[in-house]
Amino acid sequence: MESKKVFSILFAVMFLVMVGFGIIIPVLPFYAEELGASSTELGLLMSAYSVMQFTFAPMWGKISDRIGRKPVLLIGISGLAFSFMMMALATQLWMLFAARIIGGLLSAANMPTVMAYVADTTDEENRSKGMGIIGASVGLGFIFGPAIGGIFSSGSLAIPFYLAGGSSFITFLLVLFVLKESLAQSEEVTATNKRPSMIQALQQPTGLLFALQGFVSISLAGLEATFAYFANDRAGLGTVELGYIFMIMGLAGAIVQGGFVGKLTKKWGEGRVIQIGIITSAIGFALILLVQDFVTAAIFLTIFGIGNGLIRPSVSSLLTKNVKKGYGQMTGLLSSFDSLGRIIGPTFGGILYGMAIFMPYVSGILLSVIALGSYYIYQKKRQAIMES
Repeated sequence: MESKKVFSILFAVMFLVMVGFGIIIPVLPFYAEELGASSTELGLLMSAYSVMQFTFAPMWGKISDRIGRKPVLLIGISGLAFSFMMMALATQLWMLFAARIIGGLLSAANMPTVMAYVADTTDEENRSKGMGIIGASVGLGFIFGPAIGGIFSSGSLAIPFYLAGGSSFITFLLVLFVLKESLAQSEEVTATNKRPSMIQALQQPTGLLFALQGFVSISLAGLEATFAYFANDRAGLGTVELGYIFMIMGLAGAIVQGGFVGKLTKKWGEGRVIQIGIITSAIGFALILLVQDFVTAAIFLTIFGIGNGLIRPSVSSLLTKNVKKGYGQMTGLLSSFDSLGRIIGPTFGGILYGMAIFMPYVSGILLSVIALGSYYIYQKKRQAIMES
């Protein structure tokens, strides 16, 4: 398949997947509450999905190296569709938990497999561009999904779950009938060689890139969990204004990933772009402390979003350039660390916010410095290996 056609299909696939995922975001807390969930149970319900993603993303990435990308992607999307339908039909709280656990387990296959597909079908020069396009589709899906969920929840809280299931079913058909396998049979056979476990991968220089992504994800998740409270305390902003602010931030991140990451990495390389992204994110965190009104909140959060948008596709591209085959395991491990950050970040941010409302953003600056340091250590280790 031509690369433009491949990217168009993968863009549509991940956009639809994330629209389906995003549709339920504004509805799930109220839906769970109707079924008797306490605040603690709601927290567990939200984190169950991320825990399953963290646990199983590397496994699915490795399986996709063995049996091919397309069958694993079909498993992931069908699992997502099944979990949404389970939630729509849930009559008891345990059914919601079962649906989230099953959905997290199976849909953990989606992101690493799509990223591995991009690595299969691009040369090293265009790798970051492909990763950026996928990142843009994810960002746009997160923008449109919650808006759709909020609009259609007025009639019945179950309707958004049916819509999410329908979106996933359309995605399944798109992959089944349009997307071709990216791994040749010979590649699938050679990919069955034993590859390092998560612990072994962390002990290699590339482990620092996984850690870098983990630190970035913790800081991002901490911001997402606390900014609504911060903006309300500092500027009196309500849910409508916050919705617009996050939409602006998401659009800026999507534009950067879809239109600029590829060009920037061609000019400067992934390493330089990662550094620029981390520094820009840190500046964004510092500026957030100065929020006074809607305009400053939108501008400062957008600066943060632009920086954050540069990091993930560049890290994904750089990781896959460290191996000749087995891209699935590398992208699976990266997705796992991303999920780990999303497990730790909200709790960490909430605790810090309880200590002082500015603390989550100060910690974001510190985590950015640690992430930058991780990249410099990675660079030195890689250089030492090449010289030896």
